[in-house]
Amino acid sequence: MGMKTTFLVQTFVIKRKRLGPGEQQLAPTESGAMKRAAAMAGRMPGTAALRIVADDETGELESATILGQFGEVPEDFAEGLTGG
Repeated sequence: MGMKTTFLVQTFVIKRKRLGPGEQQLAPTESGAMKRAAAMAGRMPGTAALRIVADDETGELESATILGQFGEVPEDFAEGLTGG
């Protein structure tokens, strides 16, 4: 069982007057995800940089960590990552 770490930027957009998830973009490193999220926050209502650790074979999620948030992010976003 090999664990794989992925860094990504989750954008947030306004749809029907509600803040919701937009597109996701992969980043090569943790600092790259942070820089990209900060830069994109000027063009989006909000962004979050994430570190995702999952089993490379099964895709089972081991952990999801919010590295940084910029702008508007839904209040329940962190809960949704952990399934809580």
